[in-house]
Amino acid sequence: MTLRMSIYGTLVNRVPEIREKYHMVRDTQTASWQRPIAWLYLASLNAGWLLGKRQARQTGGRDLQTAKLLSAAAPESVSSVRETPERLARRLMEYDVISFDVFDTLLFRPFSRPEDLFYIVGQKLDYLDFRRIRMEAEAREREEHRRRSGSGEISLSDIYQRLEREAGIPAGEGMRTEEETERALCFANPYLLEVFRILRQKGKRLIALSDMYLPEKTVRSMLEKCGFSGMEDCFVSCEYGCSKSDGGLYERVKKKLGAGNCIHIGDNRISDGENAGKAGWDSLLYQNVNTAGLSFRASEMSAVAGSVYRGLANAHLRNGLKARSRDYECGFLYGGILALGYCQFIHEYTIAHGIGRILFLARDGDILSRVYRLLYPEEAGKVRYVLWSRLAAVKLSARYYKYDYFRRFLFHKVNQGFPLEQIFQAMELSDMLDGLTRQENSGRQDTALKKTELLTDGNVRRVQEYLLDHWEEVLAHYDSQLEIGKRYYEQALSGAKKAAVVDIGWAGSGAMALDVLFRRVWRFDCQVTGILAGTNTCHNAEPDMSEAQLASGKLVSYVFSQAHNRDLWERHDPARGDNVAMEKLFSSPFPGFRGFSGPDWEERSIRPDTDSRARQAAQIQEGILDFCRLYLESGVGKYLPRISGRDAAAPARLWMEAERKNMGKEDIQCVLA
Repeated sequence: MTLRMSIYGTLVNRVPEIREKYHMVRDTQTASWQRPIAWLYLASLNAGWLLGKRQARQTGGRDLQTAKLLSAAAPESVSSVRETPERLARRLMEYDVISFDVFDTLLFRPFSRPEDLFYIVGQKLDYLDFRRIRMEAEAREREEHRRRSGSGEISLSDIYQRLEREAGIPAGEGMRTEEETERALCFANPYLLEVFRILRQKGKRLIALSDMYLPEKTVRSMLEKCGFSGMEDCFVSCEYGCSKSDGGLYERVKKKLGAGNCIHIGDNRISDGENAGKAGWDSLLYQNVNTAGLSFRASEMSAVAGSVYRGLANAHLRNGLKARSRDYECGFLYGGILALGYCQFIHEYTIAHGIGRILFLARDGDILSRVYRLLYPEEAGKVRYVLWSRLAAVKLSARYYKYDYFRRFLFHKVNQGFPLEQIFQAMELSDMLDGLTRQENSGRQDTALKKTELLTDGNVRRVQEYLLDHWEEVLAHYDSQLEIGKRYYEQALSGAKKAAVVDIGWAGSGAMALDVLFRRVWRFDCQVTGILAGTNTCHNAEPDMSEAQLASGKLVSYVFSQAHNRDLWERHDPARGDNVAMEKLFSSPFPGFRGFSGPDWEERSIRPDTDSRARQAAQIQEGILDFCRLYLESGVGKYLPRISGRDAAAPARLWMEAERKNMGKEDIQCVLA
């Protein structure tokens, strides 16, 4: 390694955040006189990092700043929306030739930086650290070529000849792998695809110009694959020995085409803008989607998953085609990757453990079951969205979980302003309240309880004792629901011997209540495993509530628990609204399930509401599904088949931090109650 490359590696590549920021500036400054400006900026980044920025980054400092930005910013797509494709096409009709830049303009890659594609190439070549080696080989080849010929334009063959000589990678295999990967993963910019189609239908002369090492044949095939067929010509810098960045390619193209009225559209202010103008062309700058979205994205993600997430998010929300609602963007940006990764985790777990039925609990399971079916359509037969809730679980499992019954219905409501008649109504024991007040009135006139009296720490034990004395009568109120529930879940299981019960979190009580009902009450021959997105944390009143079940594998968690991603476990705080924020991400337009009571209990629970909350939930769900569809359509899932819990949680943590500023105390208490 040369001294120059060693210095470059130390100053640029050592810290990913410095590399990202430096290249965002350097890549737009192509003139020789601009290089010292970029070098000064690089020096300031390193100085800042050494003086304390490193610690801020390691503790989530940048992400906290991003969360602050998110809490005040308008929906991202709104700030990036452009004039309609039809209107732009009409403006372009006056030109004889319309030219388009290719990469980051007509074509997107599912990465936030172009060179991150080399992660996948290296994966396919079975070569460690390939991305860095590939970038260094290209930089050295350009430098030597510029020294020999005065031009830095090189071909893919030049790069891989060097890699074969210096790294041992067969040139033919390397070139073929990189070209195949580029073709497989590129996808169309939907905004400019519509513009292109209109202009093509009008018979306009359309060409492509690209500063690129790939052969023209490869670039053209990528364009055609993505719908940009019918180009009159495609000009690639490596085949002409000059580029847009030095201005020479514009002159060569203009002479070849013989047209005087040309416009070029691209994302680079210098290469696609100023240099086009110097050559006598008009130009139209198309904002680079990754530059536009950079400051809004989570940084606490692994290299490959983070780049894929940012690339897909930027391409979708920053392309300029459509303005989306804040709720849609909430689903797309923060719920999408979490639902995707969680369903991948569920899939791997259920396959590895031979689980024949996956029960997604209402209401969080609504969108999760839809995502799972989208990702794994061949498994649709073993997926069930089932009606369940904490309320139903407490009532139906009361015979076994008596302690939990009183804890949730009584002790969690103490001194919270709930009158006794509301408490008994929630337990569906209103007919027993008269017995309590008559009992009190007959023996303790001075301290008699009234129906309107509030539940307090002074009377809660008296209420509990009354219910314990009449425990069989209490349980009899739930007998009919137990029988209906048995028939309902018997049908849902369809004879499966192993079932996974999926919920967002947090103690796993929903899954454990069903396990008790299946095995101890209804006597089903079915083994249950509870799968959670996250567990109780150190901020819960009962942080260790499920630890024995987690330790045994009866419960498993995707994002965090005491045993993994412990720092996330420590940061997640229900009292600050984190549970509310997470459950909002997986909200459903369906009403809450209160139990198997009444003749229309099922119809009530699967008929979507039409209020503002339901409309908001529908928008969030649409965003989640669109993210998962884009992930599938991009083809990147073949090379990134799983998103870790930590990566999936990073964007959601940004949103939770932003939500903390907007969430009222009553919202938090609603979920904690």
